[in-house]
Amino acid sequence: MLNRLSISEDSERPLSDQPSIDPDRSKGSDFKSGDNQPAQLASDNSLDVTPAATTSTTPASTHPPTPDETAYHPPKPPSDPSMYSLYERQVYKYFSSQASMFVKEPQFSLNEFEILETLGTGTFGRVHLTRHAPTKSYYAMKVLKKVEVVRLKQVEHINAEREILSGVRFPFLVELYTTYQSPSHLYLLQEYVPGGELFSHLRRAGRFSPATTRFYAAEIVLAIEYLHQRDMIYRDLKPENLLLDKHGHIKITDFGFAKRVLDRTWTLCGTPEYLAPEIIQSKGHGKEVDWWAMGILIYEMLAGYPPFFDDNAFGIYEKILANKLSFPGHFDSASKDLIKKLLMGDRTKRLGNLKGGSKDVKNHKWFKGTDWIGVLMRNVDPPIKPPTKHAGDTSNFEKYPELKGEDVYGIHHRGVNNDPLRHLFVEF
Repeated sequence: MLNRLSISEDSERPLSDQPSIDPDRSKGSDFKSGDNQPAQLASDNSLDVTPAATTSTTPASTHPPTPDETAYHPPKPPSDPSMYSLYERQVYKYFSSQASMFVKEPQFSLNEFEILETLGTGTFGRVHLTRHAPTKSYYAMKVLKKVEVVRLKQVEHINAEREILSGVRFPFLVELYTTYQSPSHLYLLQEYVPGGELFSHLRRAGRFSPATTRFYAAEIVLAIEYLHQRDMIYRDLKPENLLLDKHGHIKITDFGFAKRVLDRTWTLCGTPEYLAPEIIQSKGHGKEVDWWAMGILIYEMLAGYPPFFDDNAFGIYEKILANKLSFPGHFDSASKDLIKKLLMGDRTKRLGNLKGGSKDVKNHKWFKGTDWIGVLMRNVDPPIKPPTKHAGDTSNFEKYPELKGEDVYGIHHRGVNNDPLRHLFVEF
């Protein structure tokens, strides 16, 4: 079984939002350096819609959003088939213009949440299943140690994660509801996604069938399209960062390396097996790196392992730059063609980064027959339905030793005195 090495340059990997850890494969390393530089980037004009609002327009409520309150209510299909084209545009516009459910100044306090158990651990924090005591609703609480965030030079990334997640809402992206801070910790309250990581399901299956791979790829393509339309790049696509909801639909999580980029960025970050050549070569990058990662992901879902791997990161980089693809015998011609076009070393010729943008990906023959409106509406039956017995079921996640102490984070003693790091996280 493949073992992804954890390598970093001047920083460690941000904590995933709700991860389970496979003992036979460590989290792919994420690392960063650099800053923005001006350059030109191909745009994606696939959807002619108004960008979503940056924050919720509803007043802060006395409780965090509940599942009923976060349900989508898209347009209903017309009875007249001749109106279907108009209906398609209405559906795209509806989902692309949803205001975030984020509450900037909540009337519900941090001490209303009960920490139940750990869903995942990382270098500078943990993710917990929590329950809101007044409503009995379940959420995921990402808790980060301030001193570790600062020491590992992740302040900018954590603030960017909050900024981006607080301003987006889409069916295949995890939702952020609010944030808090204490003198010692940062807290991000998110929806709880009980189905576990796609990575765990993939390792259990060995590899996915073309139909299963196509289902997940289609939902992810729509999510990437949504982010790119807002000049956001994700930069950390991999099975470990893809959760399944209770029905089996994708939720992309861990936005620690997401960034709003109008032109290009020179930040070095990602997982070695998923890095595009231009990131390795420090040529500056933009939206095109997400389409490269999409090609790696489709290959890994179909094969059970990524196309470029080695015992060390530098060996992986050499293979990525050489770009010598080898396909297992069960890959059909359409899947090989799509992967080759997504893994085009010359980004000016890479599918998804051409004039047609994401439409070129969606119109590829491998996706022939895909009902994109049905995918967006989540009307297509998922191939895997994770077993969940109740809303707070954690059986799809690994078990971790719990922290000791009734109030290990000082949640019930949240004074702002003696907090020399507060100015670094003013939006929390």
